[in-house]
Amino acid sequence: MGVSNETLYLKIDKNTIVTDRHVKLSDIAKMECADPAIVRQLKQKKIYTFREAMDKKKQKNVMEVFSVLKIIELIHEEYPNVDVTNEGERDFIVEYVPNPKKPKWLNASKTVALCVVIFFGSAFTIMAFNNDISVTEIFTKFYQQVMGTESNGVTELEICYSIGLAVGITVFFNHVGKKKITPDPTPIQVEMRKYEEDIDKAFIENAERKGHSVDVN
Repeated sequence: MGVSNETLYLKIDKNTIVTDRHVKLSDIAKMECADPAIVRQLKQKKIYTFREAMDKKKQKNVMEVFSVLKIIELIHEEYPNVDVTNEGERDFIVEYVPNPKKPKWLNASKTVALCVVIFFGSAFTIMAFNNDISVTEIFTKFYQQVMGTESNGVTELEICYSIGLAVGITVFFNHVGKKKITPDPTPIQVEMRKYEEDIDKAFIENAERKGHSVDVN
């Protein structure tokens, strides 16, 4: 198609999830051009097709690494005279999820199991820390120095420490049930984003080293 003097702005995220094995450009990219006809046409452009598993029960998530140069090459097949400006990632991942909807009971069981592990793991960590620095002995000596009498084991110090520990954890993780205390991202969300970025970077680099990425020739 002979279109000239037009610039197409292309933005693709580092990791995109699709549920259809026939991937179109609109599934992974955001586009902007002065000519809306170009965008409409390119949105329907098929860029890749994931293999379909022979056994439906054994379908699993599949990821492929793409180079933006391959996407530009496919765009130029339709519009060879259009200038493409990349505003997104140079290399990105497309993940095919054939069965996005999982049974509710499976998600609920995973959530319960995770909560149990976190609860007992956190409790063990706190108890190990308190035992390591001898919190009980410190509170006993401090109470005796201030009050002039021996501690009976449960004093204002232990009560305030327990309350302060719970309040501190709640404030630090910025969550009370399903509600956030402030609109800021929680520490867990920040660490999860860092973890996702590291995983994506490692996956892209491994694919490039093995020559498995979808790139231009």
